[in-house]
Amino acid sequence: MFKFLRLLITIPIVLAAVACSNMGSSSSTGSSGRPDLEQQARDAYKTLIATTPKAADLRSGATAVLVFPSIIKAGLLVGGQEGNGVLFDPNGKVLGYYNLTAVSYGLQAGAQDFSQVMFLMTPAALNYLNSSDGWSVGVGPSVVVMDEGKANSMTTTTMQSDVYAFIFGQSGLMAGMGVQGQKITQTGR
Repeated sequence: MFKFLRLLITIPIVLAAVACSNMGSSSSTGSSGRPDLEQQARDAYKTLIATTPKAADLRSGATAVLVFPSIIKAGLLVGGQEGNGVLFDPNGKVLGYYNLTAVSYGLQAGAQDFSQVMFLMTPAALNYLNSSDGWSVGVGPSVVVMDEGKANSMTTTTMQSDVYAFIFGQSGLMAGMGVQGQKITQTGR
C-alpha cells in the first residue's frame, strides 16, 4: 500500500520531469559513468534473462541491449513516464546512458513502476539510436513488444525485427503498457 501511495504522489513530479525533458534539456555525465544506474540495469537484465529464457536467445544475436531498470508511469487523464537507462554492447561494456520519456492522454488513472529491456538486433537500429536527436519509438526501426506468449513462440526464423522490447517487473496500478510514443535520448557516454 505504501509503495502505491508513493507512486501515486509521483504523478505531478513525473509529469513535470517529462515536460522539462521534452524541452530539449539534457545533461552529460562525462566519462565517470553512473555506477548505481549501471548496477540497477545489470540486475534488471539478469532478472529478465532468469525469468524469460527466450530473452537469452535474443541476447546472443543482439548488437546492443538498452536497459531501463525503473520507469515510473503515472497519470490522471494526462499521464507521463520517465526513466534512465544504460546501453550495453554484447560483452556488457557500457556504450552510453539514456533517458526515456513519454506523455499520454485518455482514460487513465494510477501509477506504476516497471523495467524495460530493448534488444537492438541490427547495426542499423543502433546507428539510428545514436544518430537521431532522440529516438521516438514508433518512428524508425521496427519494435516488437514481447509478452510471455510471443517469447515462447519465437524462433531464429521468426526473429526478423530490428528491436525487441520486454516490459516486466510491474508494481502499482495502471492500465496499459507499451512503448509507442516513448522518446529515448542519449544523456552521456
